[in-house]
This record gives sequence, structure tokens and C-alpha cells, in this order.
Amino acid sequence: MALISIWMRLSTNKVKSHHNLRDGSRGKAEVSPFRGHFSDKLRTVPILPLVLPLFLLFLLGAAPKPKTSKVYIQKLKNSRYRLIVNRKPYIVKGVCCNPIPIGQNHEYDWWSDPNKPWLVDGKLMQEMGVNTVRFYQSHENPEETKTVIRDLYALYGIRTILGHWLGFWEYPCPFYGDKAFQERIKKEVLEMVSIYKDEPGILFWTLGNENNYSCLGRINPWSTEEIDKEPDPQKQQAMRAKIYYSFVNELAKEIHKIDPNHPVALGNGELVGLEFARECCPDVDLVACIIYRGRTFGNLFKSLKATFDRPIVITEFGADSYDAYLKKEDQNMQAFFLESQWRQIFENSANNKEGEGNCLGGTMFEWTDEWWKHDESNPESWSVHDTESNWSNGSYYFDIKAEGNKNMNEEWFGIVSLSEELEDAQPAGGQGLNKRLPRKAYYVIREFWKKPVLARDIKKKAKKSK
Repeated sequence: MALISIWMRLSTNKVKSHHNLRDGSRGKAEVSPFRGHFSDKLRTVPILPLVLPLFLLFLLGAAPKPKTSKVYIQKLKNSRYRLIVNRKPYIVKGVCCNPIPIGQNHEYDWWSDPNKPWLVDGKLMQEMGVNTVRFYQSHENPEETKTVIRDLYALYGIRTILGHWLGFWEYPCPFYGDKAFQERIKKEVLEMVSIYKDEPGILFWTLGNENNYSCLGRINPWSTEEIDKEPDPQKQQAMRAKIYYSFVNELAKEIHKIDPNHPVALGNGELVGLEFARECCPDVDLVACIIYRGRTFGNLFKSLKATFDRPIVITEFGADSYDAYLKKEDQNMQAFFLESQWRQIFENSANNKEGEGNCLGGTMFEWTDEWWKHDESNPESWSVHDTESNWSNGSYYFDIKAEGNKNMNEEWFGIVSLSEELEDAQPAGGQGLNKRLPRKAYYVIREFWKKPVLARDIKKKAKKSK
């Protein structure tokens, strides 16, 4: 660059030319024809052979691109684990994000929304202390997905866990025992990894969600001719599990070949089937579990260590904010449950010697409420915040006495509620978004992340107060 500067100062016949800058914009440079020599009183020095290659590199933008920072899992003593990002330990403090506006359902293309909801949400997340978002699957348009990933990372320092459903919701079922089906899904997954692996905002990949339940016949059951010939239902489940987990491992192995810089997670409902993963998934780096056990996770971390010795990110957990028994919103109870859950996550991280040390963090379900979930086939209900529950979970004891014990309100899981009132979508410049209203849990978890209060701290405080 010093030689180029000398040349520019000594040139006389200047003409203007345009060139592409590194950021893709157009700039102007003052360039002159150069005769190959400059003179001083002592000698004439030929410098064109020195300057020209450097100048050509400058014009062509041939400077090497910065490398994607490696994300990896560090195994410590006694099967304790840490996630390392930019050479520093990283605890996932995340949320599941699917910003569907009021009046729309899961088919709404928020990735293309001119309001760019991720900008408003990203700012709120950053202020809370969120460092990670989980997206269940990328958008069909890679450039729009890249825009979201880049904006969240560049503007707010928020990284992305990017997943793939592995065809779980395909009609009539995911044919995991069919080679053609496997090859098609494999192609989709590897294309996803190839497209996004160099994005600095990517944290890791997640394969599936609760797909293991299909092996049990609970959700989207599938089979093969060989499985159907087996009369024992338990052996049938085992056969399906081995097929499915072997397929996931094949995907993980292929991902590592094209992307050595990001871990691969096995998405799994609870710990169900992980005894087969232990046998079939040697290439999986961690498990991404969906856990709804109420206020605590019980023996989750210890059981995982005994069943399938991999670190865990709890990629879906939480509590809704509606009391189905008293029929009113209860932000206090949601905040209480979430703080207790986060306390257990931190207690079982590598930093705490008293826990199992195999938890890398979590992503709460979820960022904002989704008003379409109770009656997804009825568009009129998508504009109504339904308070009727469809299912029961006794671990959420505060409203289990609701009629029929149905106490889980799918439309009320957001730690940020949505208002029908529209707010300015700046800096995106769209027509407006549903106003975001953080619930109590937002503030409680924000303060917990700043200064985690663990069980031992509570005990010490109780002793002192006596």
C-alpha cells in the first residue's frame, strides 16, 4: 500500500476509474498511466514490477477472506464438557424463535417480511442477554436466511442454531427405512450445511427435533416390510430406532467432512431411545433435547451421562404464562418456573463442580406467543388469543386442576407477548409489527444471567437468615 501511495502522489496525468470495494459497494479511485520509473538526483529506479502485482490484487479484491471461527466441544475430566467459541467458553443463553404475527399461522413467511421482525426482536434479545437463537429449519431462499443470520450476529452478537426437520412432517410419514427418502433428506441437509457453514453467526447444526417418537409409533409412525414381519412390538421399536439413529449418524459423518468448524447435534425428545444412539451415533457431538419436566429437570443430566455420554443443550423447554385453572394470565408462575429451570442448567454446566458438568446451555420455548396454535385449521381463530388447552402435563402443577387436567396453553409460551397494536418497524421501515411486550420472565431471566443464583447460594442465604 505504501508503494501505491508513492505512485499516486508522483503521477501527473490522472484519470478517474471505478472499482468494486470489498463490501460490494462502488467507489472511485484516482488512477494514472505509469511509465515504470521515477527519478531523483541519484538514479532512476524501475518499480513497476513491484507495484503492479500489488495494485492488481487491490483492484481484484484478492485479499483472503477472514476464516470462520471454529466452534468445538472441549471434553474435561469426569465427562464434563464445555462449548468453545472464539477460544472462550460459551454457555448457550437462547430462545426458540418463530415470530409469527397475529392473524397468521405457521405457513407465514416471516423471513421475507418487509418489517424484518428479527431486527426489533434482536434488539430486545440483546438487551435481555440472549446470545443464541434456534431456528428449526432454514428458509427455502438462502439469501433471506443469510440476511437474518448476518443481521442478528453483526448487529446484536447473537448466534444461530440452525436445524433440519429431516422430513418429520412429510405426508403421510417420514420413511426413514426407505433409501430413496434417506438420500433426498441427506441431499437437503448437506446443501444446507454447504450454504451456511461459512456464516460467522452459525453456532451448530441440529438434526431433527422429536423425530425419535416416530420410532415408538407415537407421532408420524413409519415401518418397513422387515419390521412388519416382526411380531414383537418392542423389537419393532428397536428395529426402527436403529434405522433412524444410524441414518442421523451418517448425516453427522458427512457434515463433518464438509464442515469441520461446527458441532452436530442430535435432536431428541427427552432421553427416549438414546440407548440406541449410544450404539449407532458415534459421530454425533452433542444432544439437543426437548424437555418439559416442570420446575426442574430431575435426574436428566445424570441419566444422560449414564445412557449416552454426550453434552446436552436443552433446545426446547419452558412454561406457559396462562393459569388454566384460575383462567387468567400468571406471569409470576412462568417466571418462577423458568428461573428454576435456568438454575439447573447453570448448576450442571462445567463451571459448577457440584453438578454433572454436561450441560452447555439451553434455548427457551419461546420468544413470542403464537396465536394460531390452538385451532390451526381455523383462520378466524388466528386473531384470537385462545385460552383453551389441548394437552396435560402434571409437572406443571400450579394449574393441573383445570378441567380435564388440560393445563398446557400452547399460545402462551412466549416470554414476550404480542399486542394487536402495531409499532414502528424501524429500522426496517415496514408497515408495522405487533407491539412486543416483555413479560416478567424476560426481566427475571435477564437478571439471573447477569448474576446466577444457584441452589447453594440460596441455602447459604437461608442459613444466614436463621
